[in-house]
Amino acid sequence: MAKIILFLDQYFGLFLVVGMIMGLVNPVFSDSLMPFLETFLMAMLFLVFLKTDITHVFHKMKNYRQVIFFTLMYMIVIPALFFLPLSLFSQELAIGTLLLTAMPAGAASPALTDIAKGNTALSASIVITTSVVAPFTVPLLFWGLRIADLSLNYWHVFKVLAMLIFLPMAASQLAKRYLSTAIAKSSHLYTSLNVLLLTIMVYAIIGSQRDIILGEPVKILWQTTFLYVVFILLHFIGYFMGYKEDRKGKIATAIAAAYMNNAMAIVLAAVYFSPAILVLMVLSEIPWSTLLVPFRKIMNHPPKIHS
Repeated sequence: MAKIILFLDQYFGLFLVVGMIMGLVNPVFSDSLMPFLETFLMAMLFLVFLKTDITHVFHKMKNYRQVIFFTLMYMIVIPALFFLPLSLFSQELAIGTLLLTAMPAGAASPALTDIAKGNTALSASIVITTSVVAPFTVPLLFWGLRIADLSLNYWHVFKVLAMLIFLPMAASQLAKRYLSTAIAKSSHLYTSLNVLLLTIMVYAIIGSQRDIILGEPVKILWQTTFLYVVFILLHFIGYFMGYKEDRKGKIATAIAAAYMNNAMAIVLAAVYFSPAILVLMVLSEIPWSTLLVPFRKIMNHPPKIHS
């Protein structure tokens, strides 16, 4: 068992790639799994919160200057910085990138931060603050940049976000209070379990759009290349945003920037945007799923990347 856990932890990227390949080759279960994406996210967060001291999360949120800085950068500045130059070349790519980068930090980002050995408390605080403001900042961005009027159901968005974030947080605290001995004995399994859950999510999302992805290989290839460039830049921007943090804090800020809630972007694209934007959001799952591997490897050699 110990060898299996170590293998999952060290080679998690292999499992994510296998999930993508299986989604393209044999997506027979993808449609059945798609309705459970929120459940998988909640399960991942529950496991992360079991390993996270929630008092540290709220301690991070008490630093209101840091909260305001990160929130403005993640939710307003970064999306606008990507959209403005891209709009000069391709409106489709500009709108798609804006929608993607305007999303709050992904509910899975604390789990990814845990996999990358970062500060999960800081990551969780960024998830909470960016998620709370997202129903306001997303339509504000599209209105301010004169793109479209997203008539979001604010109450529905808040309800979904509260369920995704606060329910597993509360459940984890109850579990830690009444099952502390069992949690202490099994905590070494949680990161590996999150790798498996993330692999299932990747399989489901990629498989759901398999026919479109394989139907236009040339267009899909250059769009995917473009998205890789965007995600790499987001890693750099997020890392240097945490210039006041230690290495674990920088890992958290980089992951919060690069691993946004693209599942939410997929839902919004399906409801409010063209099929072309929807496909772009689905393709974002490819760099989202694969770049954590080289990122964690680089982070394992801090003397080479210290700012």
